[in-house]
Amino acid sequence: MRNDRRLRRLVVDERTTYLWSVRHKHGDGDVCREVLNLARDGVRTRIVFRKGAGRAISDGYSYVGCVATGPGKLLNLREPGVVRGLVDEATARGLLPGAGESDGWELFDAVLSRAAAATPATPPGSPPGP
Repeated sequence: MRNDRRLRRLVVDERTTYLWSVRHKHGDGDVCREVLNLARDGVRTRIVFRKGAGRAISDGYSYVGCVATGPGKLLNLREPGVVRGLVDEATARGLLPGAGESDGWELFDAVLSRAAAATPATPPGSPPGP
C-alpha cells in the first residue's frame, strides 16, 4: 500500500525546492479541511481548503485529497501538477515564501484557469481521444 503521508519533493527551478504533503484535518473547533503543507528552507506554509457552502472537500472518503466548487471544478491536491499550480499562484501573489496559513479557495479559480490554458484544445471535427 502506498504511503500518502510521506513528504514529496517539488523542484520549481535549480534554486527552489519544496517538500510537500496533504492531510485531511478535523477538530479544534474548526470545520473539516484539506491542508497542503509546504516547506522550503525551514519555512512552513499551509494552504488550507475549509469545507463550506459551495466548497466541497473529500472528507477522507472518495476523491481523497480533492477539493471542488462544482461539476468539473475539482483540484486533486495529491497531484504534483496541481501543487505546482498552487505554488506558482501563491508565489505570484507574494504568499510564498512565507510562514503561516493561506486560504486555498482564494487560489482555486486561478489554478483551474492555468490548468485549462495549459491543456491543448481539440480541433473541431477531430475524433474523440483514446
